[in-house]
Amino acid sequence: MIKESTKVPVRGLRDIKTLGELKASGYQPKSIKEEIRQNLIAKLKKNEPTFSGIVGYEDTVIPDVERALLSKHNILFLGLRGQAKTRMARQMTELLDEYIPSVAGSDINDDPINPVSKFANEEIATHGDETPIHWIHRSERYGEKLATPDVSVADLIGDIDPIKAANLKLSFADERVLHYGIIPRSNRGIFVINELPDLQARIQVALFNILEEGDVQIRGFKLRLPLDILFVFTANPEDYTNRGSIVTPLKDRIESQILTHYPKSLENALEITEQEAVICEDQKQRVKVSDLVKRLIEQIAFEARSSEFVDKKSGVSARLTISAFENAVSSAERRAIINNEKQTQVWMSDLVGIIPSITGKVELVYEGEQEGPYQVAMNLVDKAIRTQFAQYFPNPDTLKKRRNTGKPSQEEKTDENPYRPITAWFDKGNNINISFNTSDKDKILLLYKVDGLNALVKKYFPKTNEEQAALLMEFVLHGLSSYSLISKKIFENKVEFKDLMGSMMNFTEKDFEFDEEA
Repeated sequence: MIKESTKVPVRGLRDIKTLGELKASGYQPKSIKEEIRQNLIAKLKKNEPTFSGIVGYEDTVIPDVERALLSKHNILFLGLRGQAKTRMARQMTELLDEYIPSVAGSDINDDPINPVSKFANEEIATHGDETPIHWIHRSERYGEKLATPDVSVADLIGDIDPIKAANLKLSFADERVLHYGIIPRSNRGIFVINELPDLQARIQVALFNILEEGDVQIRGFKLRLPLDILFVFTANPEDYTNRGSIVTPLKDRIESQILTHYPKSLENALEITEQEAVICEDQKQRVKVSDLVKRLIEQIAFEARSSEFVDKKSGVSARLTISAFENAVSSAERRAIINNEKQTQVWMSDLVGIIPSITGKVELVYEGEQEGPYQVAMNLVDKAIRTQFAQYFPNPDTLKKRRNTGKPSQEEKTDENPYRPITAWFDKGNNINISFNTSDKDKILLLYKVDGLNALVKKYFPKTNEEQAALLMEFVLHGLSSYSLISKKIFENKVEFKDLMGSMMNFTEKDFEFDEEA
């Protein structure tokens, strides 16, 4: 807002109290879009991040936003829920100057050099260079409104105040009788409307002139208010909301439409969850979370986004994995408190505690509703286990395909089925019951009872300690059940693993060849 050569140091800004002092400082007004453009250019030159904490958008969304801001465009973020649309809009305030001057007492942050309101013009006409100046921090230059069907023109733009008109004995056409809405009050700032399609069409129409000409019309009275605002809109796809759409003329006036997306890789998803999850300090000290568990939780979201039971139009927010991660830690913490354990880790059995985080975060299609939200959530967990299991251990499906060819291949002769000792132990009628509240010590003892389980883990992960090995042993049991090699039944307070055939009335070994769709 101030010429580079004569810029007043930030510390000295508050020392300027009058219009005359401001003029003497060399201050030159500029629009908010120009202000953002200049500050963005400065950041790009220094290779500074423009949007910190936004993961996975470095090569897609963020470059699009930077181009739009350099072009001085109003922006529409279009994408499913939980894609950081509002967060990016809020971070744009970091591209504003730290302080800007305003005429003291102005409701719409009038620039002292280029005032637009009648109040500011009269103040300057009355006081001249002695007009008092107020400094506004960039954090105060942000306005936001969630679009709902009950939002009115008065809320956004303003309305005539008949009491003020009567007291001042002014006509309704006089600007001084207006009670400004949130948009005029956001003058010289950033204004965000979330869920734009939910705004009634007639209200969207009221935004036309503001975007294009800067005119404001209230109750038939046209006021020339050349507002200086960067508009940012967010919207879910129109076919999801079903409550409305963005009217075409308004969409035409929004210069840049930017498509957002969910994390494209598990690594990006992990980083987001790690960054956003709120874990108490005492939880961090008591509960360890392995990389395996973290990956399983993230995989659930990926499975949900491709599930036939989940409405793809509604999306699966990143909030699912964040909530699930927090619940997984709390589930382990609760168990440790019950067992009076100072330290523990998140076990596979603790994942039953994340079910509420899943059922509340996915919208089901008709088939999913028939299946039931709890069962759908359990299926998603099972599918995540199945997918990740193949990343850690040999894929059981590959072994089945080899067996189906009839005569064993040379590869199969040299590399026997690594799961045979484990399935053979269950074939003998053995079973294992793991309570959700079992102590770590007792759980480890239970897992070591299964023949071949520890040997399998040590074969593929020889450098693991006892804790890590035990978690992988439990993971193997859940993984084998997801591939229908053993049976898994979940009760209210425990999970039971047993012989699959025994649980299916002793069917023949051929039944191993059929996979159960999770």
